[in-house]
Amino acid sequence: MSTHYRLLSQLDHCFESLVANLTSLVKLLEKAQLPCWIMGCETEAASRERLAFALLDLWYVDGQDGRVTRSYPGLVMCNEKIWQQLGEVNHAKVAFSGAIDAIRRESPELLNDARKSLVARHPKLHAHLSAEGLARLHLKQCWRHIPSCTTPLRQVRFSWYSSGRSIRRLTYQEAIDRLEQMNTEAPHIKLQLQKMASIAENTPLAQVQNQAPLMRANLFFENQLPGLPDRQAMNIAMPLFILAKEAVLPPFNIPSATAPEKRTRAKRSDAQLEDDAFLPSIRVFRYKS
Repeated sequence: MSTHYRLLSQLDHCFESLVANLTSLVKLLEKAQLPCWIMGCETEAASRERLAFALLDLWYVDGQDGRVTRSYPGLVMCNEKIWQQLGEVNHAKVAFSGAIDAIRRESPELLNDARKSLVARHPKLHAHLSAEGLARLHLKQCWRHIPSCTTPLRQVRFSWYSSGRSIRRLTYQEAIDRLEQMNTEAPHIKLQLQKMASIAENTPLAQVQNQAPLMRANLFFENQLPGLPDRQAMNIAMPLFILAKEAVLPPFNIPSATAPEKRTRAKRSDAQLEDDAFLPSIRVFRYKS
């Protein structure tokens, strides 16, 4: 069997499994009619409809930034059957992610063809979504995990987290290389190259990328055993599925529909990076001495 055929066959099998398991989960939820709430919905009926859409939301919207994933914060009560099926869904997501990784590792040039193949193999699902302007397969929305909880909850507090940053260590030479990829005749690039020439080559540097605002769920547990945490915070792009004896949503707040424009958290007193960028054009900061 050729590598090309093996990789595409494996991917197709994993995607078939993912779609089948998601569809089964949606059917079980429709049959059970258990309490749920999805952010932005005013009624439980609207939340159920939105939940079904969210679970099968696997495609880009026309014009959507490829780095952006649509999120659906919410809470869903579930029974044992739904809980077991949720496990199958998350397992299928992991397998699908693994199949994509295998293509990227062994034959990265196949990835675009693989996406087209999956769309062609699932015309009914794709045609249904295309009516709303959906087109290409969104890989991150396919494999993102659906959160779950079995610990009894006292309450859930939702809040926007808009202070996230990714910080990556950068060597002196890597910073130089990034600047030299830009217009080195521009005055501001020349100035930054001069600044680099004024520091030692072993100066620790970091490249900082501000992350998009995301919703965080703060879970407060009920009757937790001594020594175990009584709360947990998790980023929540998909609804939280809760398995409990009583099919009643725990008390929760309804957050604002949009993230606050300004930072709401105080800066850490032990922040290691300087406040101002040393190389603004490539978002590089020096560490405090």
